Amino acid sequence: MLVDTPPELRLQLVREGVDRVDAVWFTHVHADHLHGIDDLRIFSLRSKRSIPAYASQDSRAALERRFAYIFDATVRPDAGSSKPQASLHTLYAGRPETLVGVEFLPLEVFHGSLRVLGFRVGDLGYITDAKRLPSETLEALAGVRVLVLNALWWGNPHPTHFNVEEAVETAQQLGAERTFLTHLTHQVSHEDLVSRLPPGVFAAYDGLMVKIPDDQS
Repeated sequence: MLVDTPPELRLQLVREGVDRVDAVWFTHVHADHLHGIDDLRIFSLRSKRSIPAYASQDSRAALERRFAYIFDATVRPDAGSSKPQASLHTLYAGRPETLVGVEFLPLEVFHGSLRVLGFRVGDLGYITDAKRLPSETLEALAGVRVLVLNALWWGNPHPTHFNVEEAVETAQQLGAERTFLTHLTHQVSHEDLVSRLPPGVFAAYDGLMVKIPDDQS
């Protein structure tokens, strides 16, 4: 499951040796999470099938409007050319869906006035671009072992994102064994985070792989 299609998607996938995408989860349609979408083309060409793509109702409408050449089946590429083949499916917050053979629970969070869909899958919670987590989402994340959470920088509260202090507070409230901060900016260095974050909260980095045990040992 690929989460979002950022502008540098091709570089990330090549670097990590990813040669197959089974499905895509769109958290929201801001450009930094979306504008690498054409790089899905190689995966639909290789698999000779349409890639399932999942989004909220609002995000789906925006995707269909902004990328009609992908999502409008009546738009045909010129002879000898191609386009990404992807089919949109609507997700609803709080309604579990079985995707790529695994149950995902879509979770709504507030990114300023915009509503973003994170998720819980097993013992993993994934929240990006959040400033506030509603009570239903906090309850749904209770007991996760690994949490991925957005943060920008130390201090200076932002209107649509957690700063590091707010992210740490949220992580401690949820009590995950390990929380990884992502969506960080150039205003905070990895070394600074490593030296200042409390136990159980870590700075994510490009290429990070996290293993989540199946049992509770």
